[in-house]
Amino acid sequence: MTNTFASQADLTAKTITFDEIGRDLWAFTAEGDPNSGVIIGDDAVMVIEAQATPRLASKVIERIRSVTDKPVTHLVLTHYHAVRVLGASAYNAQSIVMGEKARAMVAERGQEDWDSEFARFPRLFEGHESIPGLTWPTTTFSERMSVYLGKRRVDLMFLGRAHTAGDIVVYVPDANVMFTGDIVEYKSACYCGDGHFHDWPKTLARIERFKLDAIAPGRGDALVGRDRVDAALASTEDFIRSTYSPVAKVALRGGSLKEAWDACRAACDPKFSDYAIYEHCLPFNVARAFDEANDIDTPRIWTAERDRLMWEALQG
Repeated sequence: MTNTFASQADLTAKTITFDEIGRDLWAFTAEGDPNSGVIIGDDAVMVIEAQATPRLASKVIERIRSVTDKPVTHLVLTHYHAVRVLGASAYNAQSIVMGEKARAMVAERGQEDWDSEFARFPRLFEGHESIPGLTWPTTTFSERMSVYLGKRRVDLMFLGRAHTAGDIVVYVPDANVMFTGDIVEYKSACYCGDGHFHDWPKTLARIERFKLDAIAPGRGDALVGRDRVDAALASTEDFIRSTYSPVAKVALRGGSLKEAWDACRAACDPKFSDYAIYEHCLPFNVARAFDEANDIDTPRIWTAERDRLMWEALQG
């Protein structure tokens, strides 16, 4: 257990991997840092997740240029969080795509999230002075849309609330591969501060029905093979349920947030304490689970000030 706020003490550079997980499909991963995805079509490239700053985005672009010289025409953002979207300007993509709900969350809470995450993840925001402002999509959709990179079809879908109210997934049918964003994690804690615990397992079940051959999760290693995909889906669901259930029991009997924190630690520490960003996520997860158990359906906006007050109450 650590009292250092969020990930402020995590200043060690991570080792980047760039793995092909299907024909001309690549996963950019970095030891539990936010992942990006790359889809190479007949005549163009689609990138999934921009990274937190243009400087970090340039590392993704460097890997892309090691495998193709085709232009990046589409940038898809699975949700609104700052560490995923604020590097968008580096790609000069013609089209920036989000779900409609995600765009609404940029408008409602995008600046607050930027300020909040900037304080939580100093290493991820190196080069932050080059961020031109909030990232806004040029294209949105409600349930589903298809993009054609030449003849290669890419399906963008909203399958339900999970990590946020506006998560989308990116599916490449010719390879049966999906980029899930933070709906799925592998050996990394799920951040649930903007989550929907009741809906999340149902959204995972919809992903499972695709019987995927590979996935690129939001954090952690890319997963190739049905067994590894199924294991990641199961462990993500276990994390969500193991977090929510003890907190809800305390909340529903009128207990305190601190009591809920203790109950959650007792249930989750033995299983997940070695996961990436576990200590960072846990206070935010407990606070959100406590709210949802008390019928607060829409996650309250996290601000830099609220982050600190909650952290001191639970981790201090």
